[in-house]
Amino acid sequence: MVQAPMEGVTAVTSGDIEPRVGRRWLSRPAVAALLAALALACASTGVRETGENALLRELERREVSHALVPFALNDEMAAWVHEAAGATDRDRRLDRLIEAVTETSMLGVEYKAGRTGSAVEVFETRTANCLAFTQMFVGMARELDLAAYFVEVSNIENFEREGDLIVISDHVAVGFGPRHAMRLIDFGLREDERGFRVTPISDLTATALYYSNRGAEALRAERLDEAVAWLEDAVRIDPELASAWANLGVAQRRSGRTVQAERSYRQALVVDPGLSSALVNLAVLLRLDGRTEEAHDLLLMADAKRNRNPFTYIALGDLSLRYGRLDEAERFYSRARRLGPDEAAPAAALGEVLLRRGERKAAEKLLRRAQRLEPDGDRRIDRLVRLLAAS
Repeated sequence: MVQAPMEGVTAVTSGDIEPRVGRRWLSRPAVAALLAALALACASTGVRETGENALLRELERREVSHALVPFALNDEMAAWVHEAAGATDRDRRLDRLIEAVTETSMLGVEYKAGRTGSAVEVFETRTANCLAFTQMFVGMARELDLAAYFVEVSNIENFEREGDLIVISDHVAVGFGPRHAMRLIDFGLREDERGFRVTPISDLTATALYYSNRGAEALRAERLDEAVAWLEDAVRIDPELASAWANLGVAQRRSGRTVQAERSYRQALVVDPGLSSALVNLAVLLRLDGRTEEAHDLLLMADAKRNRNPFTYIALGDLSLRYGRLDEAERFYSRARRLGPDEAAPAAALGEVLLRRGERKAAEKLLRRAQRLEPDGDRRIDRLVRLLAAS
């Protein structure tokens, strides 16, 4: 992807958000209290390193195979932070840090989708995706004695299709100040995007999200053993992270471990019974195993959630089409098109339904639309081309 200047550095106050308090990681009071205290105590390099070392020990205690603290700074970074913003009055220090990391005359970090780097890697390469930028920013803010913490942002969804499976990404931003007057600093949020909710999360959960992202990236690159390793570590770090369980199931199924994949999908649903990706991916697995009745029930549950994931409705449409329910398939594919207007798959899928009804011209129009959206083609486009040629 072509690099572009970091954009969308949005800072809003709690008047613009709906705070959502609580997350099940708080059921581990001793660990959560320790990490929260350390997060708010990072007044100097020495204290920062103490907090990072405590988190590292916790990762090792949980038997994480490759333990690292993604928001940790090195000495060079700590010195740069103090030089760039340390002399600023405390009231303006946060704004000065934002300027320092985004202005091309200073650090000048640029947005680049793809690999989620650690804070050190972002500093070295000057490129980051949203999660990597957030990790680095939290580490730098704490170095300046600013009470920055991680927040999970809901209603900003990121779904990707991997064949017949769905991979999801979580969205994380920086919170600053007390919850009743929280300032949200988001490096990917559009200024006109409102109505979202935020949940403060622990450093442990933020670290698990880093591992989960790395696993999803390895999965997309077909490095399946690496993906499983990252995602297994993610759920060791935070067993309550439903998206990591769901993505682990995808990696396991891709590598032929269907029994483990089913277990991971079901664990994702134990944590979050409404997680649409887990419902759909489990349904796909069960359907392939011949358990069509349970698969259908799961897809109906996903439909009842009225989620915004277009691939949920593609999966629902696929099942309807398999059993010849054309009206139902058309309804699901049409909804997928509304939710994902820039996705080729819903257009091609709907084209197949219309072709089966004898509406050839409408099917050809949808094929051209899908081909414009996906010039290199994909499985559904190729299938529609074959069906049109044979009709």
